[in-house]
Amino acid sequence: MKNIDMTSGSISQKLVLFSLPLMAANLLQQLYNLVDTWVVGKYVGSIALAAVGSSYTLMTFLTSILIGLCMGCSSFFAIQVGKKDWQKFEQGVFISSIGIGLCTLVMYFLVSLGQTTILHFLQVPKNVKGAMATYVQIIFIGLFATSIYNYFANILRALGNSLLPLFGLAISVVLNIFLDILFVVPFQWGVAGAAWATVLSQFVSAAFMLLVVWLKFPIFRVKQENRIWSKDILSSILHLSFMTSLQQSIMNFGILLIQGLVNSFGSIVMAAFAVAVKIDTLAYMPVQDFGNGFSLFVSQNYGAKQEKRIQDGLKVAITWIVLFCVVISVGVNIFSDSLMGLFISDQSQAIIQVGSQYLHIEATCYIGIGILFLCYGYYRAIVKPGMSVILTILSLGTRVLLAYACSPIFGVTAIWTAIPVGWFLADFVGILYYFKNKSLQASKPI
Repeated sequence: MKNIDMTSGSISQKLVLFSLPLMAANLLQQLYNLVDTWVVGKYVGSIALAAVGSSYTLMTFLTSILIGLCMGCSSFFAIQVGKKDWQKFEQGVFISSIGIGLCTLVMYFLVSLGQTTILHFLQVPKNVKGAMATYVQIIFIGLFATSIYNYFANILRALGNSLLPLFGLAISVVLNIFLDILFVVPFQWGVAGAAWATVLSQFVSAAFMLLVVWLKFPIFRVKQENRIWSKDILSSILHLSFMTSLQQSIMNFGILLIQGLVNSFGSIVMAAFAVAVKIDTLAYMPVQDFGNGFSLFVSQNYGAKQEKRIQDGLKVAITWIVLFCVVISVGVNIFSDSLMGLFISDQSQAIIQVGSQYLHIEATCYIGIGILFLCYGYYRAIVKPGMSVILTILSLGTRVLLAYACSPIFGVTAIWTAIPVGWFLADFVGILYYFKNKSLQASKPI
């Protein structure tokens, strides 16, 4: 379980070895809600399925704010690892842990108080609203566990260790599957049972991370002299964390707006989107994780001032992204009906048909989002997270505007098509900016 030093050795080998556990961990993390969807869809019914599916989009948006904060912190820590500045690393742990803890507490109270307003904003149909309200009220409790897990997981990854976070999730996912089936099938707790299964499992993964970092990594036991409020360190962490969180939340807020539009087309489209978007997310998830792995590679080498290695790494990363996107695009296009059928009963052919149409359109264009994730990771790593925000606004803004403008004419097909159009527009701008600004000068000292 040795930390990987990204500043030396084979670029391709280290990128792949580091990114594979990231992919597996993210896959397991997605399984939390995916298992809920499968159990609820098979054993409770389509109304409950729609409620859990729409809740997934909402929780993805909320947790993206916390995950963005943690990802921004990881860039700061990875740069310190590259510089071998362990005093600054410890000071960063002290400052960031307090900050993210306070952010989590504030978010929990805000979303709990605003739950009714949120459901109204999402245009949730009356026949779904009761089940969804029950589900999200319980799921909100898991924000604390999500924050703890992702904070320590991202710092461990900055150190070059992507295996320990994977182990923590593996344990909790197994527990989640067991509890899901127990609470929903024999106990018959419905959507509440699925929600409690997820929350309890999330707290297990959080507890695992706390125990591991305390026992195995002395650097997390911050020495007294490093428990100080440094204005420069606070400024650097805030810059990276806020901009990364903004980028993540804008991205998922755009998806939330799309969810509201989808809901207006009725429960069949709503249920189809609930399942198809999970399959879609799982399909392109590895390129997202590879982009995050590439980002930490760049951060460490940025701290070590190895500009040529960063440029060589970019070429390697693009090659891997293209290869994967081609393979997964073909697979999803061929098996779209079968993938939908895993979560939908045979009597729901209308839902399968709508979901398959969505998957065909998105899968054909996965190369667009693959390149976009590399852009996000690269600009975050060289301390230009503002560029990632711009690309996200372009991608999501295009998607939302086209979807709302064209769906009254072309129906849900316009919503599905608007998504890859946004990807490719952002790719174009991100690549153009790269070639015009190849210097690795940070936008802010760190």
